[in-house]
Amino acid sequence: MALYSYEAFSKDGKRVRGTMDASSAAAVKESLSKQGLFPVSITAAQESARYGFFQRLFMRRITTKDKILLTNQLAVLLKAGTPVLQALELLVQQFDGRMRMILISVKDDVKEGSSLADALKKFPNVFDTIYVQLVRAGEASGRLEQVLERLASYLERREALAKQVKGALMMPMIQMAVAAVVVVILLVKVVPQMVEVISAQGKQLPTATQILISVSDFAAHYYLLIAGFLVALYLGYRAWSRTDAGARFIDKIKLRLPLIKYLTKTNAVVQFSYTLGMLLEGGVNIAEALDIVCKVVENRTLAQTLQQARENIIKQGKIAQYLKQTDLFPPIAIYLIKTGEESGALDTMLLTVAANYEQELKELTRTLTALLGPATLIFMALVVGFIIAAVAVPMLSLGEALG
Repeated sequence: MALYSYEAFSKDGKRVRGTMDASSAAAVKESLSKQGLFPVSITAAQESARYGFFQRLFMRRITTKDKILLTNQLAVLLKAGTPVLQALELLVQQFDGRMRMILISVKDDVKEGSSLADALKKFPNVFDTIYVQLVRAGEASGRLEQVLERLASYLERREALAKQVKGALMMPMIQMAVAAVVVVILLVKVVPQMVEVISAQGKQLPTATQILISVSDFAAHYYLLIAGFLVALYLGYRAWSRTDAGARFIDKIKLRLPLIKYLTKTNAVVQFSYTLGMLLEGGVNIAEALDIVCKVVENRTLAQTLQQARENIIKQGKIAQYLKQTDLFPPIAIYLIKTGEESGALDTMLLTVAANYEQELKELTRTLTALLGPATLIFMALVVGFIIAAVAVPMLSLGEALG
């Protein structure tokens, strides 16, 4: 099925325009005739013509879950012996919105003789370099369904790890937000009223109370300025972090903080090992695979280090030796990679390294999640406790004096 735009006249002479899914222009003409319309022009249309501008603007974006579903379904269809073109035609009916538009375009390109990889390459925001290169390797080796299964597994694992990290940060962020709201209410509403009562006695206030009064006065009089400054600071940080210099600086800082350094390096080992193992298993040559992998590693400083190792590996062909020089891979990982290199099972060993350190990364994330919650609560208790103590001490003194 393809999408066609048509222009026709009704029996009373009214001009009618629209789109229709059909197997051919002749089928569109026949369908219009049955409706009592006289076609003037029938042309192949882009799937985007089905939707208006505002519909396309507010379409739900394509998520990793959508790509996992597509990849799994395509693998199942191909494994059952369905030709690629027919499988794509079936998948078009299963999706809507942006993914349907993309699948229509991919299907039309394949129908015209393009490879599946080249058709997917036109949508880099949806199908990244790894996805396209693995599909290309699968087509060349005749193992496309196995490659797609591996891809789906890769996407699922990456999505699960991302969700785990987000989940670990969600509760502390909520706790900090609640604490911030409580502190603002105390400073702006509660503290000024209590300070009036204390100040009316004309006694010398404790240092903690004087600090609290100063902060409260500043927050009450300049809250709009504070809010504007915080928003501007956040937007400025986001803009700066997206620049090359800003991103590199942040990546360097991550490699100097004790715990963050370990997390960053372990994540890079998982990304490198899993991606390279998957590419080699799919039949991609080592030079091209290394080039892709170096672009996958998120930390730019580590990516640059791996890029330098790539040049030496291509010239000398000794992967474990030059990966060891990066000071990124742990000794056990280097040993496994060297064993795989010598035994001719490098792809299998790389996937083993990735699985082992991915599990370690998950366990460490769970541990941090367990520790981060109590740490946040302690911080909240200290802040709120300081405010309460700064007000309660002079109030108790006042009560004793009155007694």
